[in-house]
Amino acid sequence: MRNLLVKLSEWDQRIFKWVNGRLHHRVLSVVLYYLTHLGGATFTITATILASWLAPSPWNSAALHSLVALAASHVPVAIVKKLYPRVRPHLALPETNTFRNPLVDHSFPSGHTTAIFSVTVPLMLMIPSTVPFLLPIALIVGTSRMYLGLHYPSDVLAGGFIGSLTAWLTVALWP
Repeated sequence: MRNLLVKLSEWDQRIFKWVNGRLHHRVLSVVLYYLTHLGGATFTITATILASWLAPSPWNSAALHSLVALAASHVPVAIVKKLYPRVRPHLALPETNTFRNPLVDHSFPSGHTTAIFSVTVPLMLMIPSTVPFLLPIALIVGTSRMYLGLHYPSDVLAGGFIGSLTAWLTVALWP
């Protein structure tokens, strides 16, 4: 079992270093620095509240589902961050590329990735025509977290899983 964990950790770091190091380009750095904020608290909370109030049907209902999923998804994220206090890659790996004001709290799981998936999955489930637009955005936000030196791939995968599962449960269990 220990060998498996070591192999997974090596795989995690290898993919992280490829995304964070080999993909770097000046234009991509600017674009991803701004797109990553689509998974931030300010944007996700504001967008879902406004859409649930102002958007026409069925968008307002899907946005309300997204808002509930967003709130619910951060409970497991907070618990897991306390139970597994993983150091962020830019603090653990000295050659990591970072950008302005990198976060220093715990890395696992990715809160931005959780948020973007918890917000987009209800929309994709309830309005399937949004999938070609929203799925790439969610994947870009997750990838940006590695590119910016803030998360390992396993952090992003865990965040995507938590956000998607919470969103799916919100839609499935909605009365």
